Amino acid sequence: MSLADTDVLEAREAADEPRTLIETAYRQLRRDIIEGSHQAGQKLRVEHLKATYNVSAGTLREAMALLVSDSLVVSQGQRGFRVAPMSLADLEDLTRMRAMLECEAVRESMALGKDDWEAGVVSAHHKLSLAEQRLRADPKGTFDDWEDCNRQFHEALVAACKSRWMLRFRRLLYQQSERYRRVSATKGPPPIEVHDEHRAIFKAVMSRNADLASAVLTSHVHRALTVIRKAGLLK
Repeated sequence: MSLADTDVLEAREAADEPRTLIETAYRQLRRDIIEGSHQAGQKLRVEHLKATYNVSAGTLREAMALLVSDSLVVSQGQRGFRVAPMSLADLEDLTRMRAMLECEAVRESMALGKDDWEAGVVSAHHKLSLAEQRLRADPKGTFDDWEDCNRQFHEALVAACKSRWMLRFRRLLYQQSERYRRVSATKGPPPIEVHDEHRAIFKAVMSRNADLASAVLTSHVHRALTVIRKAGLLK
């Protein structure tokens, strides 16, 4: 390798390193916000948090800017950043829009999906069923594992949908719902019925019954809202 090639490689590595640090800080911050380590509405003080995440102030600001695009952090201009608030009104709006997009994406996926799509749904549902057995026994300790399996199942349902924009907005709404799902699963009553709901969705989708699938999916998407509202967990 020539000296010029070495210089180019080193320059690329130097350029990659900040991106890697930003991505790492972004993922850690996102996880802490989702898990509630940083409470809704809490001010995120860069000078205090840079030591926690072991990055520079500039890197941390870049990570927070990414979280602003995820709608998990709110930029306040010269006043810095805050964790995005949570409210019952926000959850109601989020749930309504998510149910609308999720059902439409599943309808299209059912219409277009072939054998490989069905196999993906079957596999994802099996993994989710096992995770739900653990969730019922220990909601707080197994939530992360369940959330990952839950995401895989819902993504498998819409995997045959061809609308890039529909899938993009659906994914954003799913991510936004994660904080509320955690509140519902860990602070509300034990999520006993969630397995039956997923099984009903699975059966309706496998039978290609679009109307039934939309009905049970809509009810399922409203679960967190129903639990949080009844338990008075948010205002």
